[in-house]
This record gives sequence, structure tokens and C-alpha cells, in this order.
Amino acid sequence: MTKTSNETQYRPKAHSKTEKTYLRPIVAGLLGGALLVALLSRTSRYYTCPFVSEHLEAVVHYATTQVIPQQTLPEITVTLDVLRSVAPCNFLVFGLGHDSLMWASLNPGGTTLFLEEEPNWIIKVLNDAPGIRAEAVSYRTQVSEATQLLNRHYRDEPTCWAQNSFLRGNDKCRLALNTLSDNVYGTEWDAIMIDAPRGYFPEAPGRMAAIYLAAVMARQRKKAGTIHVFVHDVDRPVERDYARSFLCEKNLVGAVGKLWHFKIPATTNDTKQFC
Repeated sequence: MTKTSNETQYRPKAHSKTEKTYLRPIVAGLLGGALLVALLSRTSRYYTCPFVSEHLEAVVHYATTQVIPQQTLPEITVTLDVLRSVAPCNFLVFGLGHDSLMWASLNPGGTTLFLEEEPNWIIKVLNDAPGIRAEAVSYRTQVSEATQLLNRHYRDEPTCWAQNSFLRGNDKCRLALNTLSDNVYGTEWDAIMIDAPRGYFPEAPGRMAAIYLAAVMARQRKKAGTIHVFVHDVDRPVERDYARSFLCEKNLVGAVGKLWHFKIPATTNDTKQFC
């Protein structure tokens, strides 16, 4: 998965110079191909729709910029293949960054919303891509607390348990993102990408709450079908352990590079554990 968060501001890119040279036109080509498919599958009136402009802007951006997604092409392709099959859909992305325009353009005609921890970063990104939808999110966790939150807090706090889980206004469960907007709580998300917030130093918020949100929303889904959840950086213990605990290995349908792809059905069983 690409670094959709502003994590790219704090650590160097993983791609070599050669990879950068080849990835820029490949990403632009993917976007151009997605645009062509979208246009051919719709009537001529869609040529004037906003998503066409968004696609073209993304193609130009990634064909000319020196800033490229940190995610590898195989990782990007996993999400692209899913979006092709379900778009237009409701796509929730944790993190806002230089690749956000790409993710938004790969969901033509759908709703793509980005959740970002840094309000100032939102302003900066939206100055360059004003068509992107983004909201600020506050976290109540730190990476240094990840083990304690999973092994003690989650176990001891009933409002965290699967059978009692809820998000809005849940002040007791620290894993619950309890102050998001109605845009988030009131939408049945078809796909959720977790590539933020920052999680590479002890004081960082970590992705524990983002993974927990995906689990709760998948469990309580009323819309027909399953929800696709993508977790990036599963080479790190927090992402790996929380994904296994809340998204469940039985729902893991794909693994490429540092990306795991889960396909999660709604669940109604009354148990403490999600898995």
C-alpha cells in the first residue's frame, strides 16, 4: 500500500531511483486505463462528469511529479483490482498524502473520504488537490501502549468487546474512534484502507484504533455483501497483531508485500472476541 498518510514527511522513501523512474509512468498508465474502462462502460454523458476531470488530473499529476507513491506496484494493484470490481463504492482511507488523488480517482463516481491526523497537512494537500474529501481525526492511543491495550484494556473493558462494540460516543473503550463525523458513522463503507496514522515511533498514535474501527463497521454492516479491508505495513508487530486479533485470519484473502487484504462479512454472534 502506498503511504497515504503524512508518514512520508518523516521517513525516506523506500523506492530506489530505478523504481521511481518506472513507477511514475506505470501509475499514470493504471489511472489512464481505469479512466478508459470507466468511460467505455458508461454513456456519453459521463464525459462531463466530475470523476473524469479527477482522473485526468491524477494522470497528469503522476506522469509529471517527482513525488510518487511509496507503495509498490503489486500492492497498489491489489486495491485497484478490488475497486474495479466494486466501484462506484464507498471507500474510506486512513491517511492523506501525495497518493490520495490516485486513490480517489480509482473510485470513479463513488465516495472516497480520507481521515488524517494532522489538520495542517489536510490544508496543504487540499491546496494542491481541492477536489479531495478529507476530515481530521483524533486518536487516544500511542504505539507504546499497543500491547497493554490489546491484552488488558480490550479484555477488561466491556464496551470494547465484540458483542457490545460501538464507536460514536464510546468514551470508555480507548480503541474506539468516538468523535468522528456523521459522514463516517452514517456511511456503509465497502472498502477501508488502513495506511495511517503514523506508527513507527513510540509516541505515534499507531493503527490500533483504525483497525478496530474497520472490525466494528464490518461486524455491524447492514448493506448486502462483505467489506474489503486493506492493512499496510504488516511487517510491523502492531499492524500484524491487531489485524489478526480483530480482522481475523480466516478473512484474509490476499497478501502482497507489506499489504494484507481482508474480506469480512457481517457477524451477529454474541462473543467477546472478534475472531
